[in-house]
Amino acid sequence: RVTKEMTGELYMGHLRYSTTGKGGLAYVHPLMRRNNWRARNLSICGNFNLTNVDDVFSNITATGQHPRLFSDTYIMLELMGHRLDRESERVYNIAREHGLQETEITTYIENNIDVANVLRTAMPMLDGGYVMCGLTGSGEMFAMRDPWGIRPAFWYSDDEVVVLASERPVIQTVFNVKVEQVSELQAGQALIVKKNGVIRTEQILQSYGNHACSFERIYFSRGSDCDIYRERKVLGEQLTIPINNAIGGDLEHTVFGYIPNTAEVAFYGMLDGFKKK
Repeated sequence: RVTKEMTGELYMGHLRYSTTGKGGLAYVHPLMRRNNWRARNLSICGNFNLTNVDDVFSNITATGQHPRLFSDTYIMLELMGHRLDRESERVYNIAREHGLQETEITTYIENNIDVANVLRTAMPMLDGGYVMCGLTGSGEMFAMRDPWGIRPAFWYSDDEVVVLASERPVIQTVFNVKVEQVSELQAGQALIVKKNGVIRTEQILQSYGNHACSFERIYFSRGSDCDIYRERKVLGEQLTIPINNAIGGDLEHTVFGYIPNTAEVAFYGMLDGFKKK
């Protein structure tokens, strides 16, 4: 249920198990880095597993930072927050060169922050599979996919909304759109939405090809996605020969079944394979 306190123009939510071996509200997404300046406030959430959290922690503490928590999400928040501070300072210096003063500078910073600069300086430090989403207090929104394409990400936009999610069918169902209208965020690419509503995609890191996580693709993915559905049917059909060999070709005295729910589509693919024999 959405109450009036929850209404706004930007929404970001996430449900994820902890990868830190700890639980509790301190590890629930999204996490927020607060600041007195709107443009420096940052919230992030993500679907990820990082392999170099210790290295990132060492990097940010070497600059003099002292993170309050040691978790993958929080360390990433501090890393990106630090780069957001540097981007704000860059725009601040330009504003001063233009002769702006006081709140004029604040407005100029909020209108000219480029989160692509934040991502270009922060994301090369990360190793692992991820789709990270974030928004700033001044209204900038972004999402980025790892350069290996390990984690899935799909997005859709029209005259009223921009939305990104890990699953394509969710977007199709909620917004009643066809599969062709939903785009896949490419490996190493970022989806950026400016506070004025301008949308763009930008290649932040070089793509290393498509190395999709098999667990995401086979187990977590929704079977209602057209590509996943076809893939699972083919996987089931490929079992036809080894199953037939295992039962000695005795289909008349063999009962077939499947374990709900992810194996159902593969089961139908297997049946199609036997029908072709």
